[in-house]
Amino acid sequence: MNTASGHDEGGRPSWSARSGEPGTGRRSTAGPQRRGGRAGRPGSAGRSAGSHRAVAGRTETDRRRRELSQNYLRGPQAARQFLTAVRPDPGGLCVEVGAGEGILTTRLGALFDEVIAYEIDESLAGRLAARVADQPNVRVVLSDFLAAQPPSRPFQLVGNAPFSLTAPIVEWCLRASRMTAATLITQLEYARKRTGGYGRWTQLTVSTWPQFSWQLAGTIARTEFRPVPRVDAGILRLARRSEPLVSRSRLAAYRRLVQAGFSGVGGSVQASLRRSYPTEQVAAACGEAGVDRRTVVAYVSPDQWVQIFLLLDGWATKAAGPRSVRPRAAPSRTAPPRS
Repeated sequence: MNTASGHDEGGRPSWSARSGEPGTGRRSTAGPQRRGGRAGRPGSAGRSAGSHRAVAGRTETDRRRRELSQNYLRGPQAARQFLTAVRPDPGGLCVEVGAGEGILTTRLGALFDEVIAYEIDESLAGRLAARVADQPNVRVVLSDFLAAQPPSRPFQLVGNAPFSLTAPIVEWCLRASRMTAATLITQLEYARKRTGGYGRWTQLTVSTWPQFSWQLAGTIARTEFRPVPRVDAGILRLARRSEPLVSRSRLAAYRRLVQAGFSGVGGSVQASLRRSYPTEQVAAACGEAGVDRRTVVAYVSPDQWVQIFLLLDGWATKAAGPRSVRPRAAPSRTAPPRS
């Protein structure tokens, strides 16, 4: 990060709370000029967000926000509800995605030592920079968050994610090696889907479970947003584990097992895994993990997947010979079956 030059780590223009324009000591009177960003993203260049011409009973701003999946929290009570799921870090860095009108940004400035707030809408970014002018630890970056390079030091991600961009934002988080946690507002259905709320688990959650925990940390009624979306929202918390449940050297092998399991061949998890592992070992590992032989893949919990992998991988390593390095495995009362 280069605060002196008024640019973030990726070289994008930013507005410090102490100055309205990058690299100057003065407040901008004309508002920030749009740089970076991608066409088609929420908040990208187009009709001014400050237009309040009424269209079919709604302002132009409301209509544009609805089209671009921009649903902002209405008041402080909803903001406080969301922030209860965020772990404050007075000495740490927070990156905010989709800062919008700043209802979260101002509060995050009191919870973290430094806040970098990304907003792609030039009108909103200018107003937000003025709003946090008395918070020198908050910087507003006018840019497409998805094009940003993650910070090189540990950070938390917080934000009211545009519903239409939830998936790529989550993917960005999973790739950011220094991210410790992400707390996001998403569609409630998405949050439930990723956290096993329907009794089913997705391949993305299972594949990343050794490194990340996925939690539905609360819900927010749709009436707490403007414009009002069609569905309620969920608070999704994604936290990196201090120590992965599978040794780092075996994470790729774990993901291969999950991919084989979700291949859909045979219907059940045992039928899928038998294509890659000995039948008797698959049956024994599933039994040890409490997975019935007829259980469909999606109904196997992430912890069961980890246990199945540790057993199968441990037996395979032992069979390979004494020179192989055996990964850490959960203790098992079942002796390894013959392959």
